[in-house]
Amino acid sequence: MVRFFSRENEKVVEKKGFSQDCIILVVNPTRDETNMISSLLNFTPDFINDVQDLDERARIDYDEKVIQIILKVPYKDESDEKLLYKTIPLSILLGENYILLGSKYPVDFIQSMIEESKVNPKKRSRMIFQMMYKNAILFLNHLKEINKVTDSIEEKLQESMKNKELEQLMYLEKSLVYFTTSLRSNEIVMERVLRGNVFEIFDEDRELLEDTIVENKQALEMANIYSSILSGMMDAYASVISNNVNSIMKVLTIVTIVLQIPTILSSFYGMNIPLPFQHEGVVFVFILAWSVVVGMLILLWFKKKKWI
Repeated sequence: MVRFFSRENEKVVEKKGFSQDCIILVVNPTRDETNMISSLLNFTPDFINDVQDLDERARIDYDEKVIQIILKVPYKDESDEKLLYKTIPLSILLGENYILLGSKYPVDFIQSMIEESKVNPKKRSRMIFQMMYKNAILFLNHLKEINKVTDSIEEKLQESMKNKELEQLMYLEKSLVYFTTSLRSNEIVMERVLRGNVFEIFDEDRELLEDTIVENKQALEMANIYSSILSGMMDAYASVISNNVNSIMKVLTIVTIVLQIPTILSSFYGMNIPLPFQHEGVVFVFILAWSVVVGMLILLWFKKKKWI
């Protein structure tokens, strides 16, 4: 999907085609759309194809007339029941008379900025820094959601440990790894922009970028903390499950040993040879009583050894 927007009378309106100082929104483009845009704006199609690779890292790239800034953006994939939280690349192309925003999936804060007319191609540095700021805030919001989901799963695990809850924790830990890596790479990109080596930064916009870097650092610190907590929780529950299994195996072993006594005694009197007291009527009661006594003695011995 390719959409063109232009700013008129302090409002952002959608256009049918390209115009000067326009904003081009590209979401999951087809090959024909990619070729059309790259031919229209005279740059390599790789600048658009990069967003199709979800593992694309955040970076800054250059062409003769184009500056590309790739940021990693958090994305909540409702269609994926396992890995709900992931990150996707957002490509920002800065041309002479346009700004192109490309991604594989729709980015909510981009849509809201366009709808609220908060994008201005003539103030590109402020516009980009606002996107970076909203992206850092979005990371923080998703991290809070992950923390709430973790607390909910922890309550369920305290009642009954099931593989489903442990699997959910595993995928949340994987999401936090993606978040940590993406936030760290975004920080490198923003610090490089702050040094002024990419494009001109106005003094009134520098403070916004510095605030964005602070928010990004906070999100990175939260992701590291939640990841450490989640990792420790997984290890703790793995130890608890292991201890529970050992306790169950210990009980089963003790029951097996105690039940072996009457089995051994009864097997002696099951042999087809002459045995002592085999014609006595009370021999069954004697065997039963002896089995109970020996079983109790074994239990007392286990208790003395503090095995039970």
